[in-house]
Amino acid sequence: MTVLSAPPASRPRSAARIALGAVLAFAGVSHLTFAREDFQAQVPGWVPLGEDPVVLLSGLVEIGLGGALIAFGRGRIGVGLLVAAFFVAVFPGNIAQYLDHADAFGLDTDRKRLVRLFFQPLLVAWALWSTAAWRDRPR
Repeated sequence: MTVLSAPPASRPRSAARIALGAVLAFAGVSHLTFAREDFQAQVPGWVPLGEDPVVLLSGLVEIGLGGALIAFGRGRIGVGLLVAAFFVAVFPGNIAQYLDHADAFGLDTDRKRLVRLFFQPLLVAWALWSTAAWRDRPR
């Protein structure tokens, strides 16, 4: 058995799932508190809601998804797919931050903002692998 083919409840997958849940929950709390302004820099101008409501809503979603990852049971496939979809859904914000040259989170150069874009697919993969959602999805 390899790490890639490990069962959903294996130690590596469980540790990765719990770690991702903690990261999401922490990010969600930071949306609502100390990093609120930085997150507002990522909201694209074309989003019909204001920056602050988007940041608050996405923070609440992140807290919920993080908690679901930590406490999931039978719904692990759905949770994994939802978390992956969330990371895809917020990716335009990362692109907007790059295109608008918006400084936030220490990303104060176009190069840093560009490099960050390549980490989003890793978050999607982390969500799918840690829950075995892609492997065990209904076909």
